[in-house]
Amino acid sequence: MKIIKNIAVFASCAIGLSSCNFLDFDESTGMTKEEAYSYFSNVSNLSNAIYKDLPQDYGIFSGALREAGTDNAVYTWNNNVIYDIYTGAWTSLNAIDNEWSKYYTIIRSANSFLENYSEENLKRFEWDANYEDNLAKVKMSIFEVRALRAFYHFELAKRYGDIPLVKRTLTPEEANTIEKTPFAEVINFIVSELDSVAPELPITHKDFFKETGRMTRGAAMAIKARALLYAASPLHNVNNDTNLWKEAALEANSIIKAGWYTLPPIKSDPLFGTVGGHEVFKSPQLIFERRNGSEANTFEARNMPFGIEGSQGGNTPTQNLVDAFDMRDGSAFDWNNTEHVKNIYYDENGDQTRDPRFYLNVICNEMMYMKTKVETFEGGKNAFPIEGATLTGYYLKKLLNEGVSMSPIKPVKKFHHYPSYRYAEVLLNYAEAMNEWKGSDTKEGDCVYTAREALNLVRSAAGMPAITVSGEEFTAKIKNERRIELAFEDHRAWDIRRWKMGELVKEIYGVKILNNEGGVSYTKKKIQDRYWDDKMYLYPIPINETYKNNNLTQNPGW
Repeated sequence: MKIIKNIAVFASCAIGLSSCNFLDFDESTGMTKEEAYSYFSNVSNLSNAIYKDLPQDYGIFSGALREAGTDNAVYTWNNNVIYDIYTGAWTSLNAIDNEWSKYYTIIRSANSFLENYSEENLKRFEWDANYEDNLAKVKMSIFEVRALRAFYHFELAKRYGDIPLVKRTLTPEEANTIEKTPFAEVINFIVSELDSVAPELPITHKDFFKETGRMTRGAAMAIKARALLYAASPLHNVNNDTNLWKEAALEANSIIKAGWYTLPPIKSDPLFGTVGGHEVFKSPQLIFERRNGSEANTFEARNMPFGIEGSQGGNTPTQNLVDAFDMRDGSAFDWNNTEHVKNIYYDENGDQTRDPRFYLNVICNEMMYMKTKVETFEGGKNAFPIEGATLTGYYLKKLLNEGVSMSPIKPVKKFHHYPSYRYAEVLLNYAEAMNEWKGSDTKEGDCVYTAREALNLVRSAAGMPAITVSGEEFTAKIKNERRIELAFEDHRAWDIRRWKMGELVKEIYGVKILNNEGGVSYTKKKIQDRYWDDKMYLYPIPINETYKNNNLTQNPGW
């Protein structure tokens, strides 16, 4: 076979959709594909490489979270690219969050792996003592790669809607003439693939590969459940076909019924303890996560309260989000209620007055953080008029690890593992889909819970009272619960789009805090007016892709 050289690889990168693949052979040695797939170690490395583009929301916009493009957060520094979303400078030429090429490249790598893997090439090792064990692992890799390929297609579809469905490697000519596949067909492929591979995947890899972070049966089912929920939502389900909601509910129910995951009280859940480190893996609700192999303190440097040594300021929660957290007794926070405002975060005894999840997500005025009291009142040590201080009166807490230090003399770094699928989301997916299908208090067949029961399980784990309202109020409570439970876990941007509620991002609020002799006063204040156009429910296809392929029609409005 002709040996493929580096120059051919890099030249093909300029051709178009997924015509570049760096992972189907070893360029550094000039190894042929046959040779690359003739060693267990090579095959394992090639399959493991398909994991490299699992998404995470640790500052994808030059430090800004995707959440900062929603009503949940503001990025402090206005020279950040996220402000192009705020002002409407986002275009197909300025394609922010452009993952098109990256995901199609990794999909091509997955297709190449599935097409070139051959058990026959590994036969020569059949007399090795560990042959059967190694063979079982590479066979399992096939199912993992298929699940990951489905996952990457979903990542593309939730951004762009109709996309090219690529189930095999393409020639440059094919890549540059391929047409879009309707969103519903893409979802059908994703569902079919995950249905096929899920039974073959283990419930846990702790005994198989003896590690976490790999695709499991529950992860495949959770991806499918989320994909079905998105397909059932108003953005893609324009006629509100209740059968789509039923499918989403039943898939989430399958995960619930399996009993592999539980939802512990947040105070004992490692996901909400020392965030980031290997403690995350001990959470009984963790389904799938992005593992990062090296320790760092970059995320903390970008987001810890300005004034802490090494902090640069960054993503800050909004008053819009803070107002979504109920009072501790379950009543909605109300700026017209003087008692609520007086006890906005703590009462006169210093006890917490809001939903316990507030204190896990948000750093507020007078909160103790890194052994010091945070001051976000005007003139405080972490506040205006210091350049780089919070614009909203708050700082981010979720995802941060207090164990780090940005000291240039003795820096301390920690692991950051990003939980992308967890059981609380499954319950909330189920509650939403079940409510749209059967209402708040009805279940059918082998469904484990009513929508209300599933919702209240999440609230119970947070230590909050049950939801008792019905009808449209109940539907609104489901959406609010998703907002606060899943805050800063890369859900809000997609939820706003699939619900077609883009108007929520237009007016962004913070809080004006004054420290007077008579005490501290709090006043809600508008800090930003943002641009929104309904074309933003879908991303623009990068203009260079439409130039290379005339069959790629641009999304409406772009």
